[in-house]
Amino acid sequence: MSARCSLVVNGKSVRISTGDTPLEAALADGMITPATGLNGQGSAPAPRRAQSRSHRSESVKLALPRPASIEAPRPHPLPARNAATQKRTGTVTEISPLGPHTVEVVVTLTRRLVLEPGHQVVATFEGFEPVTLSPTLRVDGSAELNELVFHLRLSSDGRGLGHALGEAIDLDHPVKVKGPVGRGFYRPGGGRLVLLAAETGFAPIWSIARAARYIDPAREVTLMVGARDPLDLYMRPALDWLRATGVTRIVMVSDRTRQRPPEVRPGPLTAHLPSLRSTDVVHVAGDASTVGAVEVLAAASGARCYPVLIEPGI
Repeated sequence: MSARCSLVVNGKSVRISTGDTPLEAALADGMITPATGLNGQGSAPAPRRAQSRSHRSESVKLALPRPASIEAPRPHPLPARNAATQKRTGTVTEISPLGPHTVEVVVTLTRRLVLEPGHQVVATFEGFEPVTLSPTLRVDGSAELNELVFHLRLSSDGRGLGHALGEAIDLDHPVKVKGPVGRGFYRPGGGRLVLLAAETGFAPIWSIARAARYIDPAREVTLMVGARDPLDLYMRPALDWLRATGVTRIVMVSDRTRQRPPEVRPGPLTAHLPSLRSTDVVHVAGDASTVGAVEVLAAASGARCYPVLIEPGI
């Protein structure tokens, strides 16, 4: 048998030795140039078996976690189970005052509504227009799976849903609920968690903060709550629980100085906002002016911000 044979590559006859691969023959004849290796030097292609091993190694490499130095938290998409709107019915089972201008309302549903902490719902109390509310926990942290706990503010004009409680809206009042709505829900992950709540905006912030302490107990948390009147800082039991679980950066703010305790700082909530970092995750809930101001500050620092807008008078 001859030690050499003829091979046609791209229409050109090439003389090669018996046992050479077509690629090696093309390289030897100058028809193609060698590939550049990882070190910048030319190297001949690896045999087919080595290529197969290389392919398998690449697959394993993609499965390895990234180093902590380059790992960055990513926003979680809306869970698939919440893609379709859920509808539930229930009745008012509790009405309790939380402060001079704040009332806690508990609606017990016939069947549980699946929500993430920080989600909102559209609630229709029979005889009233639909309103967007933020389910939360009682200030002591309790709630049943089929309960929706709401914090409602009594508006200064004497109108709104809160003022109907105990009169037009009493115990056993029918309620229809659908949701979830909104994208201000809690996303587990890294980065400092900065939580800001104005008035009854504490409702979604409280559910987010409590979930964070269970899901990410080592995560750094900064919490700020504010009210126009210091007597409306009804969330003290919840703040005590958070302190007991290791949250040390908690700030209370009030616009009015009347009867303001020493631990309550004066001024608007945004005046006491710490310097934000690009790695921060900010959740803010409250009126449009507070939410808008925090969104601007978060955007300037590159921090991710998830707003929850509380309707006027809610």
